Amino acid sequence: MSERTLWLRCEKKEFERRSALTPTTAKKLIDAGFKIFVERDEQRIFDDSEFEAVGCELVEHNSWPNAPKDVTIIGLKELPTSEEPLPHTHIQFAHCYKQRGGLSSVLARFHHGQGTLYDLEFLTDASGRRVAAFGFHAGFAGAAAGALALAAERSGKNLGLLVPYPNEGAMVADVKEKLGGSAKGLKVLVIGALGRCGRGAVDLFRKIGVEENDIVKWDMAETAKGGPFQEILDVDIFINCIYLTSKIPFFLTREQIQAAGKSRRLRVVVDVSCDTTNPNNPIPIYSINTTFSEPTVAVDTGAGNPPVSVISIDHLPTLLPREASEQFSADLLPSLLELPSRQSARVWTDAERLYKEKLADAVKAENL
Repeated sequence: MSERTLWLRCEKKEFERRSALTPTTAKKLIDAGFKIFVERDEQRIFDDSEFEAVGCELVEHNSWPNAPKDVTIIGLKELPTSEEPLPHTHIQFAHCYKQRGGLSSVLARFHHGQGTLYDLEFLTDASGRRVAAFGFHAGFAGAAAGALALAAERSGKNLGLLVPYPNEGAMVADVKEKLGGSAKGLKVLVIGALGRCGRGAVDLFRKIGVEENDIVKWDMAETAKGGPFQEILDVDIFINCIYLTSKIPFFLTREQIQAAGKSRRLRVVVDVSCDTTNPNNPIPIYSINTTFSEPTVAVDTGAGNPPVSVISIDHLPTLLPREASEQFSADLLPSLLELPSRQSARVWTDAERLYKEKLADAVKAENL
């Protein structure tokens, strides 16, 4: 097989409808001389026929393990847990580099299969900025989910099943309707407001009608004094959008929530960053990732105190799967076009160097 071959695998994560490649970007790759295989997938937001129409070759669902070993497999979310060796080159979010659970077990599969991992989270430009990220749509969708959870709490209910929206307009309209037609009077706080994720959250709040003075925007300057922060307790919804790289003081603690008693305003926390298993998580008030089917987890607020719920869904952008996929894939395209030169193209050589460093750590940890 040629270096100009990509195999788009299906996504096995429940409710995941996004795609690393779209018909738009697949067409541009084909025009540049690439061969694109696409697994049939009813879950993906793009119909199989959309890929076929631009010249992709459709293959059976979840058939990538049988693909020729020199074909690069591209997907989004991490693979299902397994001990099967991985002999291919994979491009995906592995979620196993930032001290999250499962680093050694995930990389052991690549070690045993002699494959290679290019983690999408660590494909960066010369300045260290990620070449492609879902941050904006993660923040946008996270803020929407937080507003929906608040609306449910006001009705004495828990937020139920979240279903992906066909487009941004439909999402905004639904959130406003659930809030009774207006978000006026809501007060929200976004930490990490200057980043892509934070900007997305702020944009959603503006579009549902939260007044500008009631959107509290914090970034590194505001958190430099160190938490926990009383200000978080004084808003209806708190959105965490930081990119965690090291241990920092807690933003919010369970003890702080309980001590506030009945005077606390805070009702919903959305941890878009979702460093649930990271020992440095600055929001140690929950311990599980939530899901689209069960979006919230309750915090122990103490007897007689009002509730607080946490949303910690690690693939929020799939609430807007078509728009999020188009934006991400378009940003990734220039790097994919450099794949035939991966031995010299900086974005790929840096990613491979990091992989080898993490693999060496895993080999040592597991005595592989």
